[in-house]
Amino acid sequence: MTSDIRIGFTESVGNTPLIKIESLSEATGCTILGKAEFLNPGGSVKDRAALYMVLEAERTGALKAGGTIVEGTAGNTGIGLSLVANARGYRAVIVMPNNQSQEKIDLLRALGAEVELTNPVPFSNPEHFYHTAQRRSQELANAFWANQFENISNSEAHYQTTAPEIWRQAGGEIDGVVMSSGTGGTIGGVTAYLKEQNPKIATYLIDPTGSGLYSYLTTGEFKAEGSSITEGIGINRATANFNRAKLDGAFRGTDQQVIEMAQYLLKHDGLFVGSSAALNVIGAVKLARKLGKGHTIATILCDGGGRYQSRMYNPEWLAEKGLTPVAKGLEFIDD
Repeated sequence: MTSDIRIGFTESVGNTPLIKIESLSEATGCTILGKAEFLNPGGSVKDRAALYMVLEAERTGALKAGGTIVEGTAGNTGIGLSLVANARGYRAVIVMPNNQSQEKIDLLRALGAEVELTNPVPFSNPEHFYHTAQRRSQELANAFWANQFENISNSEAHYQTTAPEIWRQAGGEIDGVVMSSGTGGTIGGVTAYLKEQNPKIATYLIDPTGSGLYSYLTTGEFKAEGSSITEGIGINRATANFNRAKLDGAFRGTDQQVIEMAQYLLKHDGLFVGSSAALNVIGAVKLARKLGKGHTIATILCDGGGRYQSRMYNPEWLAEKGLTPVAKGLEFIDD
């Protein structure tokens, strides 16, 4: 008898289920599949990038024994890096904007990370969390700045693991894939791999308001309008990881649609997901409608709803933001 034992945190990352979302499949006439990344040991898709970045840094000597991992993050990458740090004997210093959910901040501290909060400012401001993290890595002895936005090990994690898993689990029967982008790692690695398997797969971005990627893909210029409650996605520049993406087009999603979809998935499918996952599923429905009935669409369920419970699942907070869900079905998704 052979055993199926995974060794520690490192071997527990990945191989997440590919779930058929039945309510949306029935509603669209397509097969809508969600890669359940919230079932990674650190609770999000970012576990994959965190692990790959650390392993590559060890391989190249950029991260040495007893060192410190430093990163600027909206939270989930920091959580993954903190767990990898604990598992492999490092210290973690995480810099994040103070407008992220309290659940993620508290979890990072519980994991033993040193958390530095910054004001949310434009990327051009030297006090932006990205630049602050870079400075901290330079100030500390024996420190490694993960630099998830430009570190190609991020997208490589998804090229080597996430995408091949989707391809295998779907039996190669995929007509379209859609997801949002923050660092560009997931969309860069997944679309690059899937296009190599079948160039006819329709690959799309779903972008929140306040991000410039939709404009960039549709007009060639970065132009961000408005803002969004979504955390960790949306950006106004092309990263090295995003530049790996092979995309055919883009959709845009609103905060109201995100909240409505999160509630819809919870009520109809028992799926308790975060804001980026809800946005990704909106993209899946939009792509299903674009391609027509009979197609198979895959997306990423990035993380669970527990990290956003005080916000996107809090009636008082939603009412304050004017985002109280009111939809009875899928009428909140426009084409």
